[in-house]
Amino acid sequence: MIKEFGLEKIDESLLNRIKEYTKDLHPMLTRKIFFAHRDLKWLFDEYDKGNKFFIYTGCGPSGPIHIGHILVWYFTKWLQDKFDVDVYFQFTDDEKFMYKNLSYDEIQKWLNENLLDVIAVGFNPKRTHFIIDTKHAGLLYPKAIKVAKKITFSTIKSSFGFNDSTNIGSIFFTSMQTVPSFLPSVLKKKNIPCLIPHAVDQDPHFRLTRDILPKLGYYKPASIQCSFLPPLTGNEGKMSSSEAVKGILTTDTPQEIKKKINKYAFSGGQATLEEHRKKGGNPDVDVPFQYLKFLFEESDEKLNQLEQDYKSGKLLTGELKKYAIEKITEFMLEHQKRRESAKQKIPDFLLKC
Repeated sequence: MIKEFGLEKIDESLLNRIKEYTKDLHPMLTRKIFFAHRDLKWLFDEYDKGNKFFIYTGCGPSGPIHIGHILVWYFTKWLQDKFDVDVYFQFTDDEKFMYKNLSYDEIQKWLNENLLDVIAVGFNPKRTHFIIDTKHAGLLYPKAIKVAKKITFSTIKSSFGFNDSTNIGSIFFTSMQTVPSFLPSVLKKKNIPCLIPHAVDQDPHFRLTRDILPKLGYYKPASIQCSFLPPLTGNEGKMSSSEAVKGILTTDTPQEIKKKINKYAFSGGQATLEEHRKKGGNPDVDVPFQYLKFLFEESDEKLNQLEQDYKSGKLLTGELKKYAIEKITEFMLEHQKRRESAKQKIPDFLLKC
């Protein structure tokens, strides 16, 4: 992505600049989970001029939420808190209906479930605005057709691998996903910078967005990209909510979390206890360690100790799994409490239009 598509690494100088604003750095930055960006330096230059940015992120409601999803959202909440900015959160129920073999009613069911998880993250309701594509279509569509007029079918095909069998709703969707990156500029009648935190697989959508927005008179959105949280099985790719074995869901019980990690989580340990004590484990491929590193262990000191003990053979695979289970369960129980209370708060977050 960096070599072929122009992403820039987040280096020490940029981290130091972020720290000037935030006073401390999120572990996902120091541990290089969020590892790349586009135009962050420009964004901060605008911020210094008093042109405060807004954040745009989103969710495609087609299934339950897993910990790979909330990784980005918790980091986005940190950005909102530190910079005191608005978040525009798009729920692409239209996209998932077009792309997935699910009925419209099934998509709406998952939409309502996903709303609760986003609220449970703890976003500021006064500065967070939910956009639901089918419910806000009257607001989005007049802007989306202006985007669509600037995108050729050839571009869409080459970007996403579409062919003559692709339904026309899918072909149009990028136009809808582009709108929130300049919608606040339209609503407030001034050009406002946009920051998009996202997993790196979403970059093709936003590369197109960056190409088109200057043609409509708006800033290119800046972005910050994170790597994938690995699936439990440790295979290539990202965690999936459609394959329960691969993912830990935000609705999993403590018993389910324990069972999934003990039974399915790929280990970096050796084949036998004697061999592990002698050679040590490999935390770079150990899934429980990676989960702690990505989201669930805030203390760098504790994480470094776990890493060294695992590498030396002092810490066993079972002990590392036990610690990860405790941390993930503790985190998830708190999230689930907030999720339950979120049912009464949905109207507070919906964008008023």
